[in-house]
Amino acid sequence: MDVGARLKSIRLLRNISQRELAKRAGVTNSTISMIEKNSVSPSISSLQKVLNGIPISIVEFFSNDSNSEKTQQVVYSAKELMDIGSGAVEMLLVGKSFPRRQMTFLIESYAASADTGTEMLQNDAEEAGYILEGKIELTVGEDIHLLDKGDSYYFDNNKPHRFRNISDKECKIVSATTPANF
Repeated sequence: MDVGARLKSIRLLRNISQRELAKRAGVTNSTISMIEKNSVSPSISSLQKVLNGIPISIVEFFSNDSNSEKTQQVVYSAKELMDIGSGAVEMLLVGKSFPRRQMTFLIESYAASADTGTEMLQNDAEEAGYILEGKIELTVGEDIHLLDKGDSYYFDNNKPHRFRNISDKECKIVSATTPANF
């Protein structure tokens, strides 16, 4: 998907100028311009910050569905999971088309040395997760936690946080946030 073209299209549909979106999102005007021109590839947290200024969720942003399904989807095959991650972080969203979703459920994969970015994530939600394989460094506020396979976490997402794979092997996590923030 062309992230820049999609952002510009949605911004124009909502009749929001680049300057206004930058102001709402708390970023510079040039940031919006560079994203729309695909000069930069925003991190998950940066894109979410920009989309909050519209406002639109990341799921709505990446979804091509018109939500015209007459029946509610219950089962999602592996190929139907939407990847909302970026770079070496894969975040597969389960239930992208569920109406009025109250929870974000993700299957996350962090390649060796991958992280969610230097900018700390922060949302108004609760997050929980379970480490399926590998190791991950979880920073919440000023606290740094090292988690191994079988460990789990639960915290307020309103605290600045980030995930970083500090090993040379892939890390897989199953996580959920509520209310849904993607």
